Amino acid sequence: MRISTVSLCLAGLICLLSSQIALAKKMYRWVDEHGNVFFSDQVPPEHAGYRRESLNEKGRVVDVTPQARTKEQQAQDRQLEALRKAQEKMIAKQKSHDQVLLSTFRSLDDMQAMLENNMKTLEIQKSLLQSNLQRLESQLEAQQKLAAAHERNGEKSPATLLDRIKSAEAQIQLAQAEIDKQSEKMQQAQAQNAADVERYKFLIESGDGTPAANAETAQNKMPELGLFICDSEAQCAKAWTSAHHFINTHASTDADIDNDKLIMSKAPAKDGDLSLSVSRTDDGNGRQQLFLDVHCRDTSLGVELCASQKVWDIRSAFRPYIESALLVTDQ
Repeated sequence: MRISTVSLCLAGLICLLSSQIALAKKMYRWVDEHGNVFFSDQVPPEHAGYRRESLNEKGRVVDVTPQARTKEQQAQDRQLEALRKAQEKMIAKQKSHDQVLLSTFRSLDDMQAMLENNMKTLEIQKSLLQSNLQRLESQLEAQQKLAAAHERNGEKSPATLLDRIKSAEAQIQLAQAEIDKQSEKMQQAQAQNAADVERYKFLIESGDGTPAANAETAQNKMPELGLFICDSEAQCAKAWTSAHHFINTHASTDADIDNDKLIMSKAPAKDGDLSLSVSRTDDGNGRQQLFLDVHCRDTSLGVELCASQKVWDIRSAFRPYIESALLVTDQ
């Protein structure tokens, strides 16, 4: 009985010592905001938010717990993720458009002929609108002459005649607005046609005259993506500085976020405001890329602004601006 009791005590003592030794083998290392390095088998609650490394008995790192993110950092992460998703959608849209170009047209001549026919259709539509405007102006002129004749005779113009004059004037304004819209549509179509022609040329210009197979290289040539892919870390650092200047030049809202991954001006407060952002992310091939996005107010006028030529021009100017700035700094 005594032997059994002693044996149990020894076994318990051995287990206790073994657990203490095991615990002693697990160590943590972390650094606070002042640069102080700590080693301990326990992390104080006030230091739980720091990045820490778990060390084995040989002092090697076996696990890393990242530093806790603040609410502000978490909000920035969400904004950055939204930008990444927007970028992915834009690139996917471009790739889809490339496939449409390559599958629709058999040759550059075929493409140019179809685009010319489309422009002629738009010109005919504008001519019809202009003819309608001339008809309305002629009717208004005749009605105004009739009203003037009544005045010369000392008569009061009939109310129905005055109503017809007001109606004709309103119709003329609407007709002129339709012509202006058609003119803008034609300008946008011309710009898009020119871009499509250049894009198609690039896609079909490879060594053997077949469509270019490198979709990544193709997408990088599209300035309207607002995308710049860095050749090196040093170049990306210079490009990041230039991106600051670009946002300050083109954004109509004040600065809001500025860190090593995201530059962003404040959200649009008015229908005419433009908020710009540039994110710095990996392109999936070991390189970094800068992605420009333009944000407008979530209203009908804001949506129209973001779809306008003005915003398209800003997107298109981003990559050439960065490239030009890099040439200056390299000289």
